[in-house]
Amino acid sequence: MKSIKILCIFLFFLTVLVQTAGATRIKDIAQLGGVRENQLIGYGLVTGLAGTGDDLKKVLFTRQALYNMMVRQGITINPTEFEKIKSKNVAAVMVTAALPPFAKPGSTLDILVSSIGDAQSLAGGNLLMTALKGPDNKVYAVAQGPMTLAAFSFGGKAAKVQKNHPTVGRISNGAIIEQTVPVALGQNGTLSYRLRSSDFSTAANMSDAINSTFGEGTATPIDSTTVNVTIPNDFKAEPVPFIARLESLDIKVDTNAKVVINERTGTIVMGKDVRLSTVAVSHGNLSIVIKESADVYQPNPLAAGETVVIPQTSVAITEEEGGLTVVKEGVSISAVADALNAIGATPRDLIAIFQAIKAAGAMQGELVVL
Repeated sequence: MKSIKILCIFLFFLTVLVQTAGATRIKDIAQLGGVRENQLIGYGLVTGLAGTGDDLKKVLFTRQALYNMMVRQGITINPTEFEKIKSKNVAAVMVTAALPPFAKPGSTLDILVSSIGDAQSLAGGNLLMTALKGPDNKVYAVAQGPMTLAAFSFGGKAAKVQKNHPTVGRISNGAIIEQTVPVALGQNGTLSYRLRSSDFSTAANMSDAINSTFGEGTATPIDSTTVNVTIPNDFKAEPVPFIARLESLDIKVDTNAKVVINERTGTIVMGKDVRLSTVAVSHGNLSIVIKESADVYQPNPLAAGETVVIPQTSVAITEEEGGLTVVKEGVSISAVADALNAIGATPRDLIAIFQAIKAAGAMQGELVVL
């Protein structure tokens, strides 16, 4: 009896896995319109560097920023005397961050600090208070604190040792949010979802899944990217539970058949729907080796003449034998891969073969060259 119960449980979970195989949650393929991050940027100073900062004699904007900071702190300095300062413990930096949606004042952000002068390293530096602004030039956060770098750089005039990139650092929770960007959630009782990868079939599948769960007419596909959703009356007062249930729905994602090739790196990526018609392929490598040498002809000791250098060039051409190989029509991506592997070509050879197959009209899919 116990074994039968275990078998039933196993069959139940197996059925669930089969039903959900190939399905993807809506939240993983679509984004709610208006709910997005906003980029912030600010200009600041990093202090406390051990002689690896900007050269104040060469980087004028660092010297000007340091002077302005001291004036704001109530320190009176003669501009003429200030130009004589030779400190290299300060560096000018740009500070960037991403303001998430629905972030509240008082919350913190991770920030990225990068040098814009001639500083050698930001290791051990401390970022002074920096205002982070949005595209509207309003201050949304204020950043400050010690940086962490997964890098170092040491050396002198004759040698230098460096690991990773020492002029870029991060500060975890280094910025405090001062104000947020308002987000209108469920305005006019509708939501607009945008697919990250445009496809009519995926938009239709998404609409069908929502309508089958919440009722006909809830979702309407507008185009290959946008699906509008009407919030049911039961959820209009509190749309968050509705959005949570909606984004957890599993749908079937459809994509165009594509082959993406990158000749610089020799990378080939094939989509699951790529098919090849029956075609015969012959590919042979051609190698050309050119060698140059110099022969010296010298006259006899008592003869008139000059020593002459005559260059000699030899060219060797090697072409591999390549017979015709029939690539049969593939019904799956594994069959296509097996047929291409049977040719025995390298990835860079396969790039040329794919281009030739596409030109012959035997590839059912799009060829994208990066």
